[in-house]
Amino acid sequence: MRWPPISKGPFAVAPYLTDYDDERRRFSYEAVAREVDRLPGGGMNIAHEAVDRHAEGAHADKVAIRWLGAGEHEVRDLTYADLSIDTARFANVLGDLGLHRGERVFLLMGRLPELYVAALGALRFGAAFAPLFSAFGPEPIRQRMQMGSGRLLVTTPKLYAKKVAELREQLPDLAHVLLVGDGADGFADPTVHDHTKLMATASPQFTTVATDPEDLALLHFTSGTTGMPKGAMHVHQALVHHLASVRYALDLHEDDIFWCTADPGWITGTSYGIIAPLLVGATMIVDSAEFNGPRWYRILEEQRVTVWYTAPTAVRMLMKLGREPLVGRDLSSVRFASSVGEPLNPEAVVWGKDVLGLPFHDNWWQTETGGIMIANYQAMPIRPGSMGRPLPGIDAAIAEREVDDDGNTLALRILEAPDVEGELVLRAGWPSMFRGYLDQPERYVRCFFDGWYLTGDLARRDADGYFWFVGRADDVIKTAGHLIGPFEVESVLIEHPAVAEAGVIGVPDEMAGNVIKAFVTLNQGYLASDELLRDLRAHSRRLLGPAVAPREIVVRDYLPKTRSGKIMRRLLRAQELGLDQGDLSTLENPS
Repeated sequence: MRWPPISKGPFAVAPYLTDYDDERRRFSYEAVAREVDRLPGGGMNIAHEAVDRHAEGAHADKVAIRWLGAGEHEVRDLTYADLSIDTARFANVLGDLGLHRGERVFLLMGRLPELYVAALGALRFGAAFAPLFSAFGPEPIRQRMQMGSGRLLVTTPKLYAKKVAELREQLPDLAHVLLVGDGADGFADPTVHDHTKLMATASPQFTTVATDPEDLALLHFTSGTTGMPKGAMHVHQALVHHLASVRYALDLHEDDIFWCTADPGWITGTSYGIIAPLLVGATMIVDSAEFNGPRWYRILEEQRVTVWYTAPTAVRMLMKLGREPLVGRDLSSVRFASSVGEPLNPEAVVWGKDVLGLPFHDNWWQTETGGIMIANYQAMPIRPGSMGRPLPGIDAAIAEREVDDDGNTLALRILEAPDVEGELVLRAGWPSMFRGYLDQPERYVRCFFDGWYLTGDLARRDADGYFWFVGRADDVIKTAGHLIGPFEVESVLIEHPAVAEAGVIGVPDEMAGNVIKAFVTLNQGYLASDELLRDLRAHSRRLLGPAVAPREIVVRDYLPKTRSGKIMRRLLRAQELGLDQGDLSTLENPS
């Protein structure tokens, strides 16, 4: 038995972007904004545009989300009308529990239908939602929820018991927890509720809040090289760029069957795994299972996926499986394939052409940009290894920045000559640009200079306007598509009584892009041993989760430091790979 297909697909469609230069001349965000169905008083609400508008129109009975369970034939369809009813119920649950507009709802779970309903329901209510990666350990969860003043958490009984229950005293703002799934009624705490029961009794009628375009909608935490994670704040007006970018960069049309494999705990899984495809009225595939090559090929074939958005790490894992899982598979429905999260190596582009009959189109953006900024397009030649060219409405440049000893920008010079390496900068002002770092206004101000957003990424632009990623200007580690801040890992290692100092770096890995490696020095009275290393690995995995914990830990007598006492991660990385300091640009990680 097969999963029932949604449509026959593929279908003939003209690309949104055919004449790049002409489209850039004609484009305006004001024109895109005029397509948005405004609410009373000029309000703009992401959930209204993604759900209500379709549910009240011709798409009411169209499948918005097809969820594929871990079981062989487990499937659940949510039409736009279903999604409207369910999100209304969730919004009413928030009101019944005493939440107020503007408060933060945190989501901690895998790809369950309830996550998508909660995210959109929170937006309908006028709350902001903040996704959490379900593989995080207790410490990253505590940090983010504490910083974000989370008022309500939606999670599963298993994740709550394992990662959150013991933290409740450290989360004074957390008023309520909604538990999804079996075992939700097994907690005596009156602030812990059975999600299913509350949803069953909630009203299916709710008038979406007419939020202001500049009201906070999304709170995404991104890791830095020093200090705590940063909370990037995005507003409802971001939907204007989401709508434009999903058309241009992913060529997504309303008749498409779209599959974004990104985890909803990260911004790709929110911007393009929830919001953008629903804005255009497409059908989304949501797979609850973790990566499984044969299963993925089966989904592409049986669901007749037409647009596929995935990550280079996943592509490399599929490449490693060889051609055997492809035998007998018909993947001809896929008409556009794209990749994001780290630079896509040229071999993967060629592999896509061989396996799918079409190449993977790489694109580039950051948590702070809120949406795709630079892309390879459907109707334009791909240059394997390139990020592509800026979207209409986006002005990008290569710059040379002069900074003082504290890292403050003193001057910025735009480099006009082609093939010169420098920092990638973007002219500020696009709708999905983040509006601040939560409670860190000075840090936000430092991201801009003279009207340019300073990305921190090193790149070059060729003579034809294609941009090429060179490296990351700081030490953030990209592993299997996830951004990991060294400071977070180092802080947990230092909590162990044996550890005096810790330095964390990313080491290149064929599958994951990078894996995390830690170097530690020991406190007096402790000696390096296999038993101690096992204890350190267990300690870090327990607090950080397996996705964030270091793959390898090495004990050293000392760690290299600057004169001010900061551990020199760049030197650690150079020593690890036997490179000179001048070779370090090849090791940096993309944003």
